[in-house]
Amino acid sequence: MSWKLEKERLGKEIVCSLYEKGMIKTWYRDKPEGWVLISGIWSPFYIQLRLLSSYPELLKKIGYAMGKMIKEEAQGVNKVVGVAMAGLPIATAIALSHEISSAFTRKLEGIRSLEEFRASIGKYGEHTLVEGDFKNGDRIIIVDDLVTRFDSKLIVIEQVKSEVESRGLSNIILRDVAVLIDREQGACQRAKEYGISLYSLIPFETKGLPWLKEKMSSQEYQVIMEYLENPDKYQK
Repeated sequence: MSWKLEKERLGKEIVCSLYEKGMIKTWYRDKPEGWVLISGIWSPFYIQLRLLSSYPELLKKIGYAMGKMIKEEAQGVNKVVGVAMAGLPIATAIALSHEISSAFTRKLEGIRSLEEFRASIGKYGEHTLVEGDFKNGDRIIIVDDLVTRFDSKLIVIEQVKSEVESRGLSNIILRDVAVLIDREQGACQRAKEYGISLYSLIPFETKGLPWLKEKMSSQEYQVIMEYLENPDKYQK
C-alpha cells in the first residue's frame, strides 16, 4: 500500500476514535456554549488530546502513523521534540514505534508570543528549556497534538533553538513541525512565512471532518463546516 493510501486509512481510523472517545468535543454533544481558544477565537468544537495516554492502543497507532509520516515526508529527521504537555506522549510513541530519539520541552507558563518569550528568557537561569540529549548536526522536528494559527509553535521553535545554543551546539537544523491535527485556520501559511514545513496527519477541514460526517448529526456537521470555512461569522 502506498503511503498516501495508508495515511488516509490511518487518519480516518484515528479521527473517528478520537471523536468516539470524547477527545474531539462539539458544542452540540458536549458543551452548548462552545469554547474560546487560546488564540482568542470562539469555536463550536474543541480538541483535547491530553487523555491519549489512557488509550494505549490508540496512542500506539498514532505513534506509528506520525512516525511514518515524518519518515516519508520530512526526510532526514533524526530527533523528535514533543511539546509539553500533549505532544510529549505522542513523541514518546513515535520514538518507541520507529526507534527515533526524542526529547521534550518544558512548559512555559504565561508566555503567549515570541516577544514575551525573548523578554523572559533570562529568568529561567540554569533551568533547561528542553529535556533530552542533542548533538551537533541533529535535524529536529517539533511534534504536537494540533495547530490552529501556528503562533505557539513559533515560541516552541525559539525555545528549542535557545536551548541548543546554550549547550554550545552547532549545525542544528530545525525547520519542521508535525502535528496530529491541523485545524486548517491559517497555520500552513504562517509556517511558510517563517520558512517552516508543517506536516499534519489529519487536516481537519478537508479530511477529518468529512471522515466524521457519518458519526455526527447533520446540524453538528454543518455548523462546524461553516465555522471552518468562515470563523468570523461565528465571532461575537
